[in-house]
Amino acid sequence: PEATNREDTAEPPATRGRGPAAFHASAEWLRSAYADLHWEVHEATAEGDLVALHVTMSGRQTGTFVVYGPDAQPAQAFPSTGKTFAVTQTHWIRVRDGKLIEHWANRDDLGQATQLGWVPPNPIYLLRMRRALSEARKAAH
Repeated sequence: PEATNREDTAEPPATRGRGPAAFHASAEWLRSAYADLHWEVHEATAEGDLVALHVTMSGRQTGTFVVYGPDAQPAQAFPSTGKTFAVTQTHWIRVRDGKLIEHWANRDDLGQATQLGWVPPNPIYLLRMRRALSEARKAAH
């Protein structure tokens, strides 16, 4: 119930709490933008209370991916491109009494953005991003 996700600083308000509800909100946020979302675990290791997972995250962008600022308001929005991606990540998990109590990750966000066509952005995509951000901000209020 006290589990902490250190990655929640760029996520929606519902993810910024503790425990299963916040972790579930993170999953819903990702799945709202990406279909066929999948993590393939390549290696896993544990030492003491710390577990490290080397994974590939893959999926297809079918919805707008919204990134949130420190104020929990939409800061950037990347409208769907319909493209697929596969990027490596390392997830770090601290466990106590058999339960997850903390999570953080190292991700290849630039590789994902490149594969999805977010960077380098063309002028039309920049306009789509502006419109998507406006819509996300309206929806947040």
